[in-house]
Order: sequence, then structure tokens, then C-alpha cells
Amino acid sequence: FFPSFLVSVPCLIVSFSTVMSTEQFVSPPKGGFTFDNVARNAMLERAGYKVPKAVKTGTTICGLIFKGGVILGADTRATEGPIVADKNCAKIHYIAPNIYCCGAGTAADTETVTNLIASKLELHRLQTSRQSRVGTACRQLKQLLYRYQGHVSAALVLGGFDVTGPVLYSIYPHGSTDKLPFVTMGSGSLAAMGIFESRYKKDMELEEAMQLVRDAIAAGIFNDLGSGSNIDLCIITKEGVDYKRTYDEANKKGVRHNQYTYAKGTTAIISEVVKPIVVSETVELVMEEGGVEDDDADEQ
Repeated sequence: FFPSFLVSVPCLIVSFSTVMSTEQFVSPPKGGFTFDNVARNAMLERAGYKVPKAVKTGTTICGLIFKGGVILGADTRATEGPIVADKNCAKIHYIAPNIYCCGAGTAADTETVTNLIASKLELHRLQTSRQSRVGTACRQLKQLLYRYQGHVSAALVLGGFDVTGPVLYSIYPHGSTDKLPFVTMGSGSLAAMGIFESRYKKDMELEEAMQLVRDAIAAGIFNDLGSGSNIDLCIITKEGVDYKRTYDEANKKGVRHNQYTYAKGTTAIISEVVKPIVVSETVELVMEEGGVEDDDADEQ
């Protein structure tokens, strides 16, 4: 037993050292830009693979903390590329009786994610007999989105009022979050943020805060093609929730003053082909089982 063991150990050591000696260790770049994937991408393009295009989504959502709670705002336009699919889409989703969430990105993703977290929080309230906290909803949302590494296109503005007071979060599709007094998200967020940064004040009154959120969403509607139609607001306070569906119609449709009727011959006709339609008619006589004609049917 001992001689065989002593002989086998050097063999293992030699084989291990051989493998280690053949490995090549590449040191990471020390800094600056790296363009290692340029040649790979060029080769894939020559092979016929198309370069992936970024998905264009359109929305303007925002939220701010005022003196008595949180106000969330959103536009109501849903798009399918260059097509307006829905002019009155609800983008403020229910999470809990004291928590609501605005969603930007893919409509199906935002709807599914918010419904899933709302269901989990409902079970949590039934188990603990306590009011849901905004931080709990934020943690569950960010962990769910991080698990999918940004492939779930849901950019969220989460707001609510719990035992700690008014709370407002912005949640990005990759799972990162910010806790701020005012936030904007979506393709029209830059225009909305410009309004917030110029006019936001701490401890704003309700009417002033509502007007500010309305103007921020309107700025996104008029400066972003992916945003449009109406403005929805959701006011969350200690007393409850006031969801104002279609609070304002920022982009109203104009009245048509003319009839736009054109006389025959206004548009030039290059060629004209007339094909006659021949109609053939076949009449079949219906007989009764006995072979006798139904005179009453003929008279009718």
C-alpha cells in the first residue's frame, strides 16, 4: 500500500504543474478606453448580422414631495414605434392603499411588475397586520428588476406616505434607485426636470405643488414626441389617496373650421381603365317531396 501511494503522489504533482504552466494569464487593462470589441463587431456585421437597435419608448412621469405628502404625475400617451396606440393610457399604478407608482418603458413590463409587487405587499399586510412601507416596495421592485439585468423595461417613480412620512423613489430598469424630493423619468424627463429645478421649493402648498407637477408633465408633452394627450395626478397624503384621472388636457385637439372638399378633377388622373361587370342570374324551381309545385310559394 505505501509504495503505491508514494509513487502516485509525484505523478499528480507533475500533472498539476504541467497544467499550471500552460495557462496564460491576461492582466486587465490599467485604464483608459478599450476597443477590443470593434474588430469582433465588424466581423459579425460582415457575416450578415444586423446591429441591434435601441428600443424607443416614450413617457413623461414625475413626482415631488410637498408639505402634506407626495404628488405623482404622468402623461397618457402609449406608442408603438411611430404610432400612437393609446391616447388615454393609465401610467399611475396601484401598489398599496398608501403607495402608488408611475411607470415608463414597456407598458406590459410596468403593468406586470407593479401588479406582482402589489400582490406580494397584500400578502405581507395580511401576515403582519401592518401598513406597507414605501421602502419595502422599493426593495422588492429593485431586487426584481436587478434579477433581469435591465431586460425588463420598467423605469418607475414610486411614492407613498407611511409611518416615516412622505417618501419618493426613482427606480431604474437595472435596479438602481434614488431617494429624492423630486424626480422625473421617461423620454420627456429632461424637459420636466427643467421645470422642477427652476420652481421647486421645500414645503410647498398643495395647490402650488399640483400646478408644478402639471407644468412639468406639460413640458414633457410639448417637447417630446413620445409623450402626449392628458395629464394624470395622484395625491397621496396621511388622510388617503386622491387619484385625479385626466386632471388636465394639455394638448387639446383643435376645431376643424373648413370642410376640405375638393372639386372633381383637382387631382390629375394619369390613366383610366373601365371593366364591365357581367352579372349572371340562375333561377332554380323548388319542388315539394311529392313532385308537385308549391303554388303558394310562387305567389309569394
